[in-house]
Formats: sequence, structure tokens, C-alpha cells
Amino acid sequence: MSSDTALIVIRGLTKAYGYRAVLKKLDLTIERGEFVALLGPNGSGKSTLLRLLSGLSKPTAGKITVGGWALPQEAAAVRAQIGLVGHKSLLYEALTAQENLHFFARLYNLDINRDTIDAQINRVGLKKFAAQPVKTYSRGMQQRLSIARALLHDPAVLLFDEPYTGLDQDAAALLDDLLQDAHSEGRTILMTTHQIERAARLASRVVILSRGVIAYESAAADIPSGALPLIYADTTDMVTAR
Repeated sequence: MSSDTALIVIRGLTKAYGYRAVLKKLDLTIERGEFVALLGPNGSGKSTLLRLLSGLSKPTAGKITVGGWALPQEAAAVRAQIGLVGHKSLLYEALTAQENLHFFARLYNLDINRDTIDAQINRVGLKKFAAQPVKTYSRGMQQRLSIARALLHDPAVLLFDEPYTGLDQDAAALLDDLLQDAHSEGRTILMTTHQIERAARLASRVVILSRGVIAYESAAADIPSGALPLIYADTTDMVTAR
């Protein structure tokens, strides 16, 4: 059963491509303000789950609600609550950071002035590069601007799909800070990642997905220090061996 504070409720979720089931009758509840790290091997269904939650894909069976709105029936209402940072930046490389955010503000029908746009750019550490085309940005800079884009409409939920991919140490540390800030603001975060130690440090709950089912979940505070990599290895080996 979901609690009164649950923001995301998933029940019996199945996603199949042809005869291959990627997610299998998955149940998951995420409370308002939680930061959930979703771990799992490649092909375990992590990215598929985020696509379903963001309304980019439709389930084969099962129910999803976000903030009380059902997917896929009320996808427009759900998208208004969600900021997505995925493998693709969704930015226009020929435009500057300012131009990109102005474009997405219009897309969301937001009445945002130049000062607000600049404040978002400053927040992600791109003040000096605000007027430069995105095509001149490093991978880390594009990722930061993607986060500014995702936060533009003040979403209650942030979905991050492998956000550390391709980032150097400094860019990854800055992303840590941005995630912690978003969590401290009360946003609900679901992040897929292969960064097991980061997941243990940043998240409030850890969920391990393997072969389309939840193989392990625990409050991060209940996981002994340094134990998560071993738990991950044991859990994914156990499920794979079935």
C-alpha cells in the first residue's frame, strides 16, 4: 500500500518489447522528498523505468501515478511535474545557454525574464559561458545546463539517467553539489547510476534492479559503510543465476 506522502506509485508494472519483458510486475513507491538511487547492470530495466515515468514510453501492463496523475492517460500533467536529465542533453547546440533556456521557458509557457534565466545559469556555474553556443561546451558543461533546463519549470520530481557518464572529477563533484541542493529543497529525485559509492553517499534510499525486478532495496542509512558494492555484486549474481 502507498502512504499519504507517496509521490510516485508503481504497481504491477510490466514493459515488454515483443516477447522480451524488460520490467516484470514491478512495484515501487517513492515518498515525497526522497532521493532514490536506482542501481543495476546494463539491460536491467533502469532507463526503461525512467522513460515510462517521464511519459516517453507506455507500459505493457500495470499502473503508474505521479502526484496522483496517472500515466499514460494524464501524461501532460505528469510532465509538468517532472524534470528529466538523460543521456541526451535535449539542448540546441547552435544556441547559447541563455537562448536555450528562453526557448524551453516558452515551451513550458513560463513567464520568465532575463534575470531569472541568468540566475539559473549562474546556479549551475556557467555565468562566464552564458552567451556562448552550446556546441563549444564540454560534456560536463552541457550536463550542468541540462540540469538548469530541467529545473526551469520548478518540478517536484527530478529524473536523472546516468548523469555522471563522461564527466571528469571536477564536473562530477559539481553535479554532487547540485543534486544535494535539489534534494535539500525538497525535490523528489530518482537517479539511475553505476556510481555505487556515490549512490550510497547521496541517496536516502538504494534500489537494485536486475532482470526487470527489484532484487534489493534499503534506506541508505541502514547500509553499513562500504558494504554496498558487495551487496550489489551478491544481489545481481543471485538474480542472474536464477
